[in-house]
Amino acid sequence: MKVYLFDIDGTLVNTGGAGRVAMSAAFEALYGVCDKVEGVKFSGRTDRVIARDLALAHGFEDDDASWRRFRGEYLERLPEALRMSSGQLLPGVDELLKQLLNDADAHVGLLTGNVREGAHLKLAYYGVWERFRFGAFGDEFFERNEVARNALEQASRSVGQPVDPKQVWVIGDTPLDVACARAIGANAVAVATGFYSAEALAQCKPDVLVEDLSELDGQVF
Repeated sequence: MKVYLFDIDGTLVNTGGAGRVAMSAAFEALYGVCDKVEGVKFSGRTDRVIARDLALAHGFEDDDASWRRFRGEYLERLPEALRMSSGQLLPGVDELLKQLLNDADAHVGLLTGNVREGAHLKLAYYGVWERFRFGAFGDEFFERNEVARNALEQASRSVGQPVDPKQVWVIGDTPLDVACARAIGANAVAVATGFYSAEALAQCKPDVLVEDLSELDGQVF
C-alpha cells in the first residue's frame, strides 16, 4: 500500500492567478479596500493564514467571524475568476492520476492549503476532483504541517487502518511541501511547476525532484 498526497496550486493546476484575483475581490468587498495582495505570501501557505495576513496588513482584526465572511466572499467569486483565467492542468498530471487510479494499492488524496470548497471548485473546473478519495485542507489550519498531520489521519480513515508514513508520498511545488512531508515522516516529491525552480527546490533535498510530473514517465515513485 502507498498513499499519495497532492498539493493543488503549482502542482496539479495553474489557475492563471484565479485564486489571487478572487481573494483580492473578496477583500475589497469585505473591507472596502482595493488590494492587489502584493506583499502577502501565497505559495505553499494555507488560505486561513493568507486571510489573516491580508487583514493584519491593513489594520483589521482577524477572528473566526471575519474569516468566515472572507471565505464566503472568496468562494462566491472564485468560479468567475476561474472562468476568466488562462489556467491549465499541468503537464503529466492527467496521466499520473489515471495510472494511480488503476493501481489497487495506491490511495490518492489531497494535502493543500486551499479551503475544501475552493479545492473542489478548482479541481472540478479542471475535471480531476473525483480522482481524490480524501483530503486535508486549509479551512482552519494556519500551518502547512498541521494540514499534513490531518492528511495522515484522513488517509488512515480512508484505508481503514493506520498508515505507515514511510509509505506516504507528498507531492508539491514549494519548500513548505517538502517540509510538511518531513514533519510527518513521509517522502517528498518536489515538482518545479510553481514559483520555485528545480535548483531552489533541490536545496530542500526532496526524495524525488522533477521539472514536471511528465518526467515520471509512467514510473510511480
